[in-house]
Amino acid sequence: MMLSLIFSLIIYIFSFNFGLNINNFIFTPVIEEYSGRASSNLRVLTASVKKIVIGKEAEAIISEIDRARNQIEQQGKLPESPDHFPAKSTSTEFSITANEAFSMDSYNEDVLFEKNAEQPWPLASITKLITALVFLDYNPGWETIYEVKEEDKREGGKIYLFPGEKVKVKDLFHVSLVGSGNSETISLVRSTGLSEAEFIAKMNIKVKSLGLENTSFSDPVGLDDKNVSTAKEVAKIIKIALANDDIAKATLTKKYSFKTLQGREKKIFSTDELLDTNLTNNIRVMGGKTGHTDKAGFSFAGKFINNQGDEIISVVLGGLDKDSRFSETHDLVKWVFESYRWR
Repeated sequence: MMLSLIFSLIIYIFSFNFGLNINNFIFTPVIEEYSGRASSNLRVLTASVKKIVIGKEAEAIISEIDRARNQIEQQGKLPESPDHFPAKSTSTEFSITANEAFSMDSYNEDVLFEKNAEQPWPLASITKLITALVFLDYNPGWETIYEVKEEDKREGGKIYLFPGEKVKVKDLFHVSLVGSGNSETISLVRSTGLSEAEFIAKMNIKVKSLGLENTSFSDPVGLDDKNVSTAKEVAKIIKIALANDDIAKATLTKKYSFKTLQGREKKIFSTDELLDTNLTNNIRVMGGKTGHTDKAGFSFAGKFINNQGDEIISVVLGGLDKDSRFSETHDLVKWVFESYRWR
């Protein structure tokens, strides 16, 4: 693996002469491969690169590796080993009234619970997680100003911004994920310069590139019930989306306040009621997303951690009412942590 990574870095240097853009190709696997082994291996990689490459391009690469190592050290304790598997420790059964449910280990994706987990189901506003991921690929800049337009308006849910109001793109991003604003999500989409149709096409390309074969979109908001996935694939969406700091932080925000350029103050409250809930057994929520339409029912998908640092993902789709999606999520997460021990 080390030789492979070093070879990739060498190719990166030569690519400067041909104008190739392969930053993501190199550094994403570098960071992913070495994040689980903490920063010591990155220092080894740095030393190896220093021995075989010279020049400004090499210095830039080494600086990037150092930056990645520093990020890892600042993030605290990471998994010591990929061999960290959950093992069933009790035989207690669990039942749930929601149409679909799924839970898996966040690291190894071991299945911990499932009910109708591969049945396609309307995504509702869980859609906005993929919208956020695609937006980040085309982000015009967090401080970019966008003027809300009449055609951005979408029915369903609370409307926070109105035609003519000017806001920063970062505010649209937070209104979309914190308050699940439908109209504001359309504004966010259009801030990229892409048409709504072009953006939806990018969303479908994105999920296919992630191996999500049973997930597809017809709108970027979630109002269209043709936006479908399965509980199993939603769990993977949660894992991928919450690995992004911008998305994770937004979904953990209980209240987001900002002012329009006209000076109007806006306060956005999270739709995730688990952020205000004292979960049992010192379990903490690490982010998540709600969803609801008449056909989809009430849904919630999120990531959770216990005091031992074990992380799981829980998905509940098609809940009976607003409260049950949270209470059944809480019960499922509690049951999983009580029923499994990580070794």
